[in-house]
Amino acid sequence: MAAKVCFEDRGLGRAVEKQLRRWEIACSQNPGAESRNGDPVYSYVAMSNEVGAGGDEIAALLGSRLGWPVFDKEILQEMARNDEVRARLYKSMDERDLGWFEETFRALMQQEFCRNDYFSRLTETVLCLARQGPAIFLGRGVDLILPAEQGLRVKVIASRWRRVENFARRAKVSIQEAAAQIERIEQERRDFFRRFFHAEAEDSTRFDLLINVERFSAQEATELICLAMKARLEV
Repeated sequence: MAAKVCFEDRGLGRAVEKQLRRWEIACSQNPGAESRNGDPVYSYVAMSNEVGAGGDEIAALLGSRLGWPVFDKEILQEMARNDEVRARLYKSMDERDLGWFEETFRALMQQEFCRNDYFSRLTETVLCLARQGPAIFLGRGVDLILPAEQGLRVKVIASRWRRVENFARRAKVSIQEAAAQIERIEQERRDFFRRFFHAEAEDSTRFDLLINVERFSAQEATELICLAMKARLEV
């Protein structure tokens, strides 16, 4: 069992490094505050995915289409707990970035959010990433951390039966086990949003665009997001 954990940790570490390198490339192609047109952060897409709906596939396609890094729940959690990664992010910020970061971070901590070490590190990570380059975020309530006017907030949905089928196929478990795991993950998500944001995870009014993947393929969903970005963000 220990060997398996080490293997998974190494795989996650490689995923973090891959997306950080994509982020650094994206930053180098958009140097300086001028490329933000005076906005506090770069354009971003914050995606929420109903468990089993396949939002991760859409996020990956969108990242390839735009050349943007994709930071999902697991990657963000690893970055938030990794002091070396966060130090690497801070080192890349100039005085203007750091001034904005400190002011924004203080303002967020004064809100009704739950203030603990994990939430602080997660918020720091997200702010640093969005300040210096465009990115796609999947999960962790990023849409509630970053300024709504600079990003597109998307939720990927599907019927429960479709999501259970997808989960069972991808995780290679029975339908019954998939349904049980989805219920557990959804409850953990509800607890996370209530604890840290005092918000409901199922609140769809937070989003600019809802995509039902039973009506659109992953490729079509990616195209819809790009069209919405063009209309909403002029990307």
